[in-house]
Amino acid sequence: MAFNALQLNEDMSIGIQSISEDDLPAGEVLVKVDYSTLNYKDGLIMNGLVKLVKQYPHVPGIDFAGTVEQSEDDRYKPGDRVVLNGWRVGEIHWGGYAQKARVKADWLVPLPEEISTKRAMEIGTAGYTAMLSVMALEDHGLDPKQDGEVLVTGASGGVGSIAVAILSRLGYQVAASTGSESSHNYLIGLGATTIVPRSELEEGPRGPLGGEKWIGAIDNVGGPTLHHVLATLKYWSCCASVGLAASNELNTTVLPFLMRGITLQGIDSATCPYDKRVTAWNRLVNELPMDKLDGMSSTICLSELPEVGKKILKGETQGRILVDVNS
Repeated sequence: MAFNALQLNEDMSIGIQSISEDDLPAGEVLVKVDYSTLNYKDGLIMNGLVKLVKQYPHVPGIDFAGTVEQSEDDRYKPGDRVVLNGWRVGEIHWGGYAQKARVKADWLVPLPEEISTKRAMEIGTAGYTAMLSVMALEDHGLDPKQDGEVLVTGASGGVGSIAVAILSRLGYQVAASTGSESSHNYLIGLGATTIVPRSELEEGPRGPLGGEKWIGAIDNVGGPTLHHVLATLKYWSCCASVGLAASNELNTTVLPFLMRGITLQGIDSATCPYDKRVTAWNRLVNELPMDKLDGMSSTICLSELPEVGKKILKGETQGRILVDVNS
């Protein structure tokens, strides 16, 4: 049976094609996809700005949520609702911008009953990554009873927005850093107690250590910003490093680690162990204020993806962008 997919060709032409299940790559589980999302990485891939795609034609989309249609794995039966984040789906394996997807069973997570497939993608890889980041900070001793603020950089983006909302819901004081003045009220509405202009962090401290400011941090930016964050964390604090939009270079010294016992924790949402993935999704049910999601997401259809993919690279979008693959 034919269905629609957004296909990217080697010459970077892109458009909706009619394909069949036989065209899909190998995998134990066939999923009827309801929603995917548009992520910054998807924008890079669709515009040929990163060399992550190995074979063409290609179907982008780094995550999806839907319903199992066929399964060769006992863990999943037809009718089960599932979500997929990571595993380089949408990069080296066809992703979520199609009405059906075939993937390995180990890549899937059963959706908690309380979350619809649309909600799952409103949360998406960004929300899932944000929860993994919060869990990493907690593993290193972060507690709402501590006196001080948790810093979230790149706060107006998908991961940053949901991280602010989760931390606020858990009782933390949250300092949200953004370069978008128009996002200030948006972040305050998510629970941020302080807005930190991005320029303050890009300048960096003058030396390898600055004044102690933050009890923990989730950094979505990298580069000079990450250096500044590490140099201004309080003793024995942790920084969860998520994205490297500014740069993957880290021009720091060992002093934050030796003199203040700082921990730098990388968050790999792509190949996270199954048990931790399930824990993260179950915690999202209880600890992410779902009412906040309505104000941080918008929905587009497959045909709109190429144009909106260009806008996300220019910083002209805000919050989560859902893709209704059946509209």
